[in-house]
Formats: sequence, C-alpha cells, structure tokens
Amino acid sequence: GYRDRVVVELAQNAADAAVRAAVPGRLLLRLTDGILTAANTGAPLDAAGVESLSTLRASTKRDGSTAGRFGVGFASVLAVTDAPRIASGTGAVRWDAAMARAIVEQVPELCAELDRRDGQLPVLRLPFPWSGAGLDGYDSVVELPLRDAAARDLAEQLLAEVDDALLLALPGLAEVRVEIGDQGRVVSGADRWQVVRRIGTHSANLLADRPVEERDRPDWSITWARPRAGQPVPAMLHAPTATDEPLDLAALLVASFPLDPTRRHVAPGALTDALVTESAAAYVELVLAVDDPIERYAMVPGPVATGRLDASLRRAVSDALRESRWLRSVDGAAVAPRDAVAVAGAPERLLAICADVVSGLVPAHPALALLGVRRMQLVDLVDVLAEVDRPVAWWHDVYAALATEPLDAEALGALPVPLADGRVVRGPRGALLPGDGLPAEVAALGLRLVHPDAAHPMLQRLGAENATPLTVLARPEVRVAVEAAWDEDDPDEVAGAILGLVAAAGVGAGELPWLAALALRDTDGELTPADELVVPGSALAGLADPGSVGEVHPDLVSRWGASVLAAVGVLADPTVAELHDFQLDPETAAADEELSGLGDWVASLQLRGPAYVAELRGVRELDVIAEDAWWRLLARVAGDPILRSAVLDPALLDTAGGGRTRATSYTAWWIRDRGRFDGRRPSDWALPEAGLDGLYDRLEPPADLPVELLAAIGVRTSLATLLAEPGGPDDLLDRLGDSRRSVPEGVLAAAYSALAEIGPDSVGAPSRVRVAAGLVAPAERVVVIDAPHHLQLAWADPPLVVPLPIAAALADVLDLDVSSSRLSSNVGGGTERPVPAEVRELLPAAPTTWWEHEELTVADTEVSWWVDDSGRVHSCTSDGLAWGLSWVGGRWSLRWAVAAVLTEPARLAELRAELRLDQP
Repeated sequence: GYRDRVVVELAQNAADAAVRAAVPGRLLLRLTDGILTAANTGAPLDAAGVESLSTLRASTKRDGSTAGRFGVGFASVLAVTDAPRIASGTGAVRWDAAMARAIVEQVPELCAELDRRDGQLPVLRLPFPWSGAGLDGYDSVVELPLRDAAARDLAEQLLAEVDDALLLALPGLAEVRVEIGDQGRVVSGADRWQVVRRIGTHSANLLADRPVEERDRPDWSITWARPRAGQPVPAMLHAPTATDEPLDLAALLVASFPLDPTRRHVAPGALTDALVTESAAAYVELVLAVDDPIERYAMVPGPVATGRLDASLRRAVSDALRESRWLRSVDGAAVAPRDAVAVAGAPERLLAICADVVSGLVPAHPALALLGVRRMQLVDLVDVLAEVDRPVAWWHDVYAALATEPLDAEALGALPVPLADGRVVRGPRGALLPGDGLPAEVAALGLRLVHPDAAHPMLQRLGAENATPLTVLARPEVRVAVEAAWDEDDPDEVAGAILGLVAAAGVGAGELPWLAALALRDTDGELTPADELVVPGSALAGLADPGSVGEVHPDLVSRWGASVLAAVGVLADPTVAELHDFQLDPETAAADEELSGLGDWVASLQLRGPAYVAELRGVRELDVIAEDAWWRLLARVAGDPILRSAVLDPALLDTAGGGRTRATSYTAWWIRDRGRFDGRRPSDWALPEAGLDGLYDRLEPPADLPVELLAAIGVRTSLATLLAEPGGPDDLLDRLGDSRRSVPEGVLAAAYSALAEIGPDSVGAPSRVRVAAGLVAPAERVVVIDAPHHLQLAWADPPLVVPLPIAAALADVLDLDVSSSRLSSNVGGGTERPVPAEVRELLPAAPTTWWEHEELTVADTEVSWWVDDSGRVHSCTSDGLAWGLSWVGGRWSLRWAVAAVLTEPARLAELRAELRLDQP
C-alpha cells in the first residue's frame, strides 16, 4: 500500500525533523548511479528512532508533530530497495535483506518460517551498523540503492511529481531540491498559494474510538490552499500527504483527518465529522480572503460530489457559505447568501441604481443558485420599481443602465415611465419621446409624452415612439382630444396644440380630414367646427353659403395663416380628396367624413355586386357652395387642372368578376344632382347648338367654360350625348310628353329618329306622347302610322306620323301600336286591270295587275287607294293607283313620277332621266 509513497514519506520524515529542531526544513531528493538519496535538515536520528523503525511500531515522538517519526511510513522504501541506509549526526544504520537472510538461515527454527513466507522476510527487523557519512549542509541522509529498473522508473516518476503542493502538506519544509542525474530543480513556491490554516485540539470523546497513539495526540490542523496563478488543484485530500480520497473543490485541503490502516482513505466517524465542520469554516475564511467577486463565485462547491468525504465537505462548505457575509452587494456592503437577492438578466449598472430599492441586491451568477440565494426575475424588479417614488432624472439613469445590455422586451413591458404632465405610466409602448417642433400646448392633448429629463433612446427599443409633430398627430389620443375639446374648460389650448403640430408637420389641406371637427373660434368668439368656418378673403369665402359657414376669428388667421387653418379643415380654396382602394358600399360610403353625400353617389351607380375603385377623387367643399355661386365655382374649376380633373375623369369601377366599367365622377354627379344654375339643375339647360330647343332651356354660358365641362355636369350639349347618358332617353321622353312645351317640328323629328335607334330596354314606356309640334296625347291612344294608306282614315286621335322606315322601331321603343295592328286590310269587289308597261319600267317590283273601283270605303271612310292583306292594290283614282303601286313596289318616293307616267305615258324617258338626278 505504500509503494507509491516513497518520496512523500521521506519528505514527511524530513519535515518532522525540521519541526523537532525548530529549523527551516530543507530536503534534497537525488537520483544518481542507481541510488535514491534523501538528505534533510533537522533533528538527527536517535536510538529510539532506530528501534521504532526496526520494530514497525508507531513513532516514539509525542511532541505534536504532524505525523510519526520514522514509523510505519518508512517501510515504503522497501518498494524500491532491499538495503536502505541512514546516516545522521548521531551515527549511521542500515538494513539489508541479504545480510538478514544469512542470519535467519543460521537459526533452524526460523528457517521453516522463512520457507512458509516463500523466502520473504521483514527487512527492517534487523538493523546493521553502517559506515556511511552525511552530506554537507544536511543533518541526515537516507540512501536507497534501487532494486532494479522498475524501481528506478518508479523513483523517477515520483520525483517528477514533486511540486509545491508538497510544501503545503508539510509546512515544516521550506525547500525541496530535486536532482535526477545532472538535472536539478528547486521547489519553494508555497507563496504562489493563498493559504488559510487552522489548528486546535480535539475533545477526548471524539478520540475515544481511535488508536491509543492518536488519543495521545489530540491536536488537529487544517490547511486550505488556493492557487494564485490558476494552476490546477490536486484532486485528493492530503492528510498531511496525498491520500486516495478524491476531492473536487477549488482549493487543496491538507488536514489531519484520521486514516484507515492503508493510510489511503479517511476513516469515518465523529472525528472526521468534526474536522469536516472545521474545514468548512476555514474554507469560508479562504473565500473571504479572495478580493475578486468572480473568483469567489468560482469557489462555491458544485452539486456533484466525487466521493463520500467530498460530498460531506460540499454540504458543510455550502452551509457555511450560506450563513457567512462573503457576498458583496451592489452598493459594496457584505451580505450573506441567505439575505441576498439576485436579479436574473439585470445589468449590474441597473442593480447599483436599485441598491436602495431592494436590500441585499447582488449581481446574478449561476453559483448563487447552489447557495439558495433568492432569485428575482427582471419583471419582478420592474414591479418593485413601480412602487417607488424617485426623481425624474433617476429614471433616466435606470433607462441608461438597461441600454447597456440586450433588452428583454417582455420583462420590461411594464417598466414605469414618468410623463411630462406628472403622471407615471406602466410600459414604454405607446409613449412618446419628446422631439423638436412640439408646441408648448401639446400637454393638453393627454398624450403619454415622456418627461424630457427621463427621455432616453432605450425606451424606443421597448416600443416608445419619437414624438415628431407628424407622429403625434397620428396618435389616437389626439383624435380623442379633438373630439373632447368641446367639453374642456380651455378648448383654445387644444386648438393651439393641434394648429402648432399641423404647422410644424407641414400638413396639407385635406391630408387629415378628421381635423375638421376641431373646435375653433369664429368672428363672434363662438366655438365652431373647423369645416364650418371659412378664411376671410379666400376663394371659398366668395363661394360658400353664409348661412352654412362662418368666418374664422381674425386672431387665428394672423397667428397661423390661411394654409395651416386650411389644413385643419377651415375652408379656403376648393380642395380634392383622394380615397384609395375604396369599397363601393352605400353604408360605408355614407360614413365617409371627407366627401359629403358619397353614399348617395354609390347608390346612384346601381351596382349589382361588390365593386371598388382603386382611386376616387372628389372636391370636398361642394356642400357649402351658395346657390348663386355655382357659375363662379365652375369658372374656378375650369381654370384649375386638379379640380377640372376631379370633374371630368370618370370613376373606374373594378367589379368582383374582374371587369372594369366607367362611372360619372363623384364631383360631376354632385353638381348635376345638387348644383343650381340660375335656380335650375344643369340638366335643365342645353347649349344652343345641341338642337334641343323647346325641350331644354337654352343656356348661354360664359365664353371661357369648356363644352366638355358643361357636358360632365349634365348640361345638354347634343341629342346623341343626351341619349347616351344613363336616364337620358327617359328625360327626353318626359320632356316630349310635357304639353306645356312647344317643340319645333325639326327638333321633334330628330328626337324620334334618334329614339328609334336605341334599344327598347334603354327607356321606359312614356305615359304621354307628342304626336305633333304642339300636340301631346295619352300613350294608350296613340298609334304610329306604319303604312301610307292608313293616313286616309279618320282616326279618333291624331296618329304619330314619322318616316316610314323608323315607324316600327320607334313604336317598339315607345311601346306603341302601329296602325297595321289596328286595321283589317281586306277590301271586296273591284275590276282587275293590268299595270301599264311604262309603270313597270319605273317599278320593276310592282304587281302586274290592280283592282279598279268606282268608290272605295275602308272602316267607314272613303279612301282613294288601299292595299289589302294579299298585297293587291285597290284604287278609284289615278293618283291613288300611283300611290298604291309605288308602296307595293317598294319605291314610295317615286309615287309622283308614277302618277305622271299614268297620265302621260310618253313622258317616261323624261322622267327616268330626272330620276337619275336623284340617285346617289
């Protein structure tokens, strides 16, 4: 069991000798020429020592040495030699296995015992005189002739392992010199260790179960040594020399623990437990001697032990550290872990600021969890801070401290923030960091504006915003303040704040339409919504209805100017609103605050499904225009490209099926529907060149008004554009059916010709129909003449006579009967006659015969000609025959020529030549 302890045991004997002589211990360990030499200073070997070595009993010394003197430990030399020898100032002695064997073999009764031991015998039982001498400078020398190569290898290994830990284990040694061949080194670096030593005396009851020699030596000692330069710590207990008892602590422990007979492990029991307690207390002293807090944390034992003793020491050390004031709080005070508080994730600078808020505050470290230090999360610290009352600048320091580390936005979400109005709110999100350009009255808006002395950029990382005039105007609190200003004691302060923000932000007219509800003073000092006021001398001042708007107070005009007032909705110049991706829903549109009557415009589109416009533009101020100012407004629109575009450009509607259609612009619709020009709607007027005299009042517009602008607002510019507009045909028929109007024949003919060309689905059936320029009849009594012979009858009501080619189509459009549908064309009697050849040359499609009558009566009316259902021509006059043959022959326009040929057949060639003049 002592095989690898040769060098340690030699060093221990040297240390004991130095202690006994009260001199600094020096030890030389030399390996040369196959001999391991150990020379030391101190008390020399005496007779009692030789006797102790030769009888293998415990040391004879009772003087408080740290270990026995030439006791059992010396037997470790037999691991490498069979002939150890010692030279000291008192003499020299040696032991030799061969010499001992020779003597034993001379005693018969011992030979049998030697055989039983297979030739092995206790070398140290027989000492022999030796003539060897010591070394200069040393008091004793031990020489160990090495047994073989294996012994030499072991000796070299053990000498190489000698370091300054040996000096810590054996404080009696001040220096150890190691020489192997011609290589040497000196071990004297115990000063590289931070050391705490404790000594004491055990009570008798703790030694009751220990051997008698230990009971006679009740003194104990403990040494903790921590390397100063970071060198590794031997991972075993020294008692006082190295054992096989594993330890895994941040310092080397050298202590007089009781060992088992192998001297490798600690013997369990009350004595060991007492030394564990003392070792823990000494360990705390060592921790307190360390200045660096981080290095102190490194000395906290971890949770995993390497052995039974290691586990006991860890528990004891942790308990002792928990109760000791070895931690340094952020304000520099000493605090025990049981009284400490650590905040996870908090910057140390923040902790220093909060030292007077939370007692015992220490920087967070993983080692603190091993000692049960109360842990507080950053969010918990934030809750604590919410309860403290500190100057505003103190909070700025808090934010600056937080800015030094990555932020936990969730933990800091409720961080208190002092505001400029004296409030303290929880959470930076939604707060505003004061910037340049904010008016002094901004505090009246109820904003979460951070106090200037507390403002820090870190708050922006947690959700605060930079308070520029524009970002402030975007805050919902500002809208609330505008709406609530009517009930405030000082609404002018709110108005001043809003106007100041608008001026600083450079907001344009109409950009923030909700500002139109801002309460401003009028010329009488009364509070009035901004959009019900007008800037004196502005364009709208000459256009607006005085009964609808008032003038803004002159003090506001002089302080802020017309452009700022216009930006909050005060009327100045007509402006255009732009709506993007606007859903064409009547209810949604009706709620729009920018464009009055927008819902009615959407309803007028008569949409059959979902639709929207990508961009909708309209003039805002149409609802305040005075009735006598529309011509002036129209003149301004004509001279302003933006306003003119808002009228002329149609709205492009995108439908659900992916289609696109055009609709009258909102502005044009408004002026058409609600504008009044000389007391009448635009659609009541027509331009002189429109050809609609009698139907619409003739308009003589100002010369500088473009025709397309007049057409866009509904002024009738032509019959074609009238019929092309939605509702245009119906309006035309309504006016045609108005008996109070006098319509020129040319206008009437043109109207009916145009109506005949539109589809029947484009117009509703009229209730009254104009059958002549000055005659209107109920529609149910009107018949459209669709054959010329029907004009000969005596109709109860005047028929509607139009060009025959359009008669059927017009009747269909107007939902009227044609004359053919009301008459029976059957005629009896008559003499069949041939059609003259000259007539057939003019009318190749004419029938070959006709029927002559003396008198011809149809529907109780005498007529001169008729065509029956079979297409036969009946006539009682020459002209009637010409009329009938021309109609049936499909050349109604030739009836006069046919009549001439029937009277004078010889004129055929003449008439044919004249007719060629009419051909295209």
